[in-house]
Amino acid sequence: MAHKKGQGSTKNGRDSNPQYRGVKLYGGEVAQPGSILIRQCGTPFKPGFNVRRGRDDTLYSTAAGRVVFQGRKVHVMPLDPGAPCPAHLAASNN
Repeated sequence: MAHKKGQGSTKNGRDSNPQYRGVKLYGGEVAQPGSILIRQCGTPFKPGFNVRRGRDDTLYSTAAGRVVFQGRKVHVMPLDPGAPCPAHLAASNN
């Protein structure tokens, strides 16, 4: 017979690192080219004007400008008034 109680194994004790998902720049904030706008799993938010989708579904800015949310679409309006911009965005922000 054992004189000491054996240590049983446990099924707990593991944890994964956080993913830090969510909106990183909100509507009205200024984004630089390459700024991460949203970290997401899948595509709850779709890329709009001046926004691209990364391999892991991250949305990032391709130009400097102001972040605009329109429903599920995310746009970056150029800060320069002379820069090209879609009519539906220019009309909604004036």
